[in-house]
Amino acid sequence: MNILKTPSALIKALFVTVLAFCFVPSTTRAQTKIIPLWENGVPGFENRRNEPESAKDYWVKNIHSPSLQVFAPPAGKANGTAVVVCPGGGFRLLVYNAEGVQPAEYLAKLGITVFVLKYRLPREEGSPYSLDKHPREDALRAIRQVRNRAKEYGIDPGRVGMLGFSAGGEVVASVAYVSGKGDPGAKDPIDRLDGKPDFQMLIYPGPLGIPETVPADAPPAFLLAANDDPCCGVTTASLLVKYREAKRPVEAHLYTKGDHGFNMGDRSPLQSIKSWPQRMADWLGDNGYLK
Repeated sequence: MNILKTPSALIKALFVTVLAFCFVPSTTRAQTKIIPLWENGVPGFENRRNEPESAKDYWVKNIHSPSLQVFAPPAGKANGTAVVVCPGGGFRLLVYNAEGVQPAEYLAKLGITVFVLKYRLPREEGSPYSLDKHPREDALRAIRQVRNRAKEYGIDPGRVGMLGFSAGGEVVASVAYVSGKGDPGAKDPIDRLDGKPDFQMLIYPGPLGIPETVPADAPPAFLLAANDDPCCGVTTASLLVKYREAKRPVEAHLYTKGDHGFNMGDRSPLQSIKSWPQRMADWLGDNGYLK
């Protein structure tokens, strides 16, 4: 006899099924789409595209097939703005959860379609990549990929920004102050698109890539750091001055304390640091990116 025909057995089976579902890890239930920057592998490094990444606790490294992880807004809330998030990690690893997934989830709730970038790491031991070339290639390709998929995700291709933490801010800087114009004759149509962001948000950004003079077409900027940050407080203050000299739109927040690497602020005992993401949301709203 089939025991599921008896009411008590059926109820028990349903209970077990529901219970099993409840204990599936949230990361399994909340899987998001992964877009490789280059479908067939990075040009010149195609033979490494199938090498597995290393991940543990808060970090990811050994990235040879750079990619974008998509975080879509709740149904009916998308506003047409997109942001590419670049986690920090000193180019040795990516602080992927606290400076990638967390900010992505925060921005998605605001109606922004978010793409977290896994870029190549030139300072990782044994890395074949160059600091002044390959992260920039990944950033340009990331912006172009987002614009290429604008229709698919309901994105305005003129409202594609970047958010960078620490070394991720240096990745943003590598494309923010120079031309991102694509090659009209490129065989790959994605490489014909513009790779320059329309706006940028830099959280305790590192000094690499900051120009002597901010150009007249520099994207509007939101800057935030702690004054006692031995690495990047000075970068933030100096970039503010350069933006003012160039008469480009800029907002800056320099907190008294906070040090470096406070991520989205939730682990800090300081109320000003805990609430900093709201300042970013205010700036996005005041500048029309949430409409």
